[in-house]
Amino acid sequence: MINKHIIYIGILMGIQLYAQEKVQAPLTLEYCIEMALDNNLDLKKSTLSKDASQVNFNQSKAALLPTLNANYNLGVSNGRSIDPYTNDYVDQKLTFSNAGLNLNFTVFNGFRLLNSIRQRRYSLNAAAMEVAEQRQNLILEVTLTYLQILNNRDLLTLAKSRLETTRNQLKRLESLYEEEFGNPADYTDMQGQLALDMTSVINARNSLKEAKLNLFQLLNTAMDTDVDFVSIPVTDIIKEYPYTADEVFSDALANMATFKAKQFRLDAAESGIKAARSGYIPKISLFGQLNTNYSSAAQFFTETGTSIAETGGFVTVNGTDYPVLTNETIFFGEDIRYMDQIKNNVYTSFGVAVTIPLLNGFQSKNNVALEKIKLEAAKIDLQSTTLQFKNAIEQAYIKMESALERYHIYKKQSEAFDESFRINEIRFNNGVSNIVAYLTSKNNMDNAMINLSNAKYEYLLRVRVLEYYRGV
Repeated sequence: MINKHIIYIGILMGIQLYAQEKVQAPLTLEYCIEMALDNNLDLKKSTLSKDASQVNFNQSKAALLPTLNANYNLGVSNGRSIDPYTNDYVDQKLTFSNAGLNLNFTVFNGFRLLNSIRQRRYSLNAAAMEVAEQRQNLILEVTLTYLQILNNRDLLTLAKSRLETTRNQLKRLESLYEEEFGNPADYTDMQGQLALDMTSVINARNSLKEAKLNLFQLLNTAMDTDVDFVSIPVTDIIKEYPYTADEVFSDALANMATFKAKQFRLDAAESGIKAARSGYIPKISLFGQLNTNYSSAAQFFTETGTSIAETGGFVTVNGTDYPVLTNETIFFGEDIRYMDQIKNNVYTSFGVAVTIPLLNGFQSKNNVALEKIKLEAAKIDLQSTTLQFKNAIEQAYIKMESALERYHIYKKQSEAFDESFRINEIRFNNGVSNIVAYLTSKNNMDNAMINLSNAKYEYLLRVRVLEYYRGV
């Protein structure tokens, strides 16, 4: 029973979590932008790249600090080797150990470290600007996709309205057709128009689903086909754009994160050249060492007395050989303890080291050449980006002006065709006009409304793109 309760609780928790992950409707543009900034994977990858640049920058600053390293080893040696305690050759099994501290501090190296810090700082700033650029691009993509959804939703509404109008006419003609009154071709033509309008609804619905799918991919969340979106009062904000193309481009150069990132990359390349040139300059550093060692062969000897021993030589007296004796001191050997040796064998050294580069396989020369190539590449990248943005701004501006002109034209056309359809519908219902004039008028009105909706949202899209270029 307890296990069943646990299972039920788990199921309820899973349902609750799913409900929390499910997108709440209706969605606003601001909510979609916020969700995209939180969930988008490309933006997260760009943020991680900036974090890596931060670590590299911190490491370049830490390189100014002295290096202090400790070492320790313990081993066994067999055969002929050098006793680290006496520096004599021994031929025995030997246990040895060494320990030490090494300190190194760079005093001067041609300002390589300082230039490297500047280079990493510029790279960090560039990475931060690239994250901002990614955010701006994502906001623009979400906004454009959101507007595309609203456009497709309006087109779907228009398609459904056209379909409903055709169905009502078909019902009226069906009764006349059954009563064998009027032209039978009117009924069949209206059936064909109904099929055409049904196809338009299907196409509009699919376009809306595709736009929703594109948006949810940017949001990095599961798609909900039933979710609705809050409308934007687009008609109220359709007015002449207050900036020229040159003004937009000037604002882009001053405000866009893209150009700031390219400039930082250029500054980083210049610092890289200065850092590479330090390879031609001598390096001055301070060093210090503290070391000690241990040997299992090391012993401490204590005198315990003397003894008479033969030397191996002989003295002949009257034909008789007498051995030569000597008085030898007797010592007692005692192993020196590990810690005693570690304390007693300590030795230190310190000084100044100067490294003068004479010949290193042209490594410094080639490093400078590579950094110069990177600098030229950064300059070309900045110039290319500037040219691309200038062309893109001019194209977007031309399309924006064209969309605004077409909007005003389609608005007048829609009003005219709407009135024409109203008149032709009355005439057709009263039998004064034929089906051809009715369908022609209806299709003209429908196409005008579609063109008006497309021009309206295209203008808003172009304005949003230009505002993006301005850094707004």
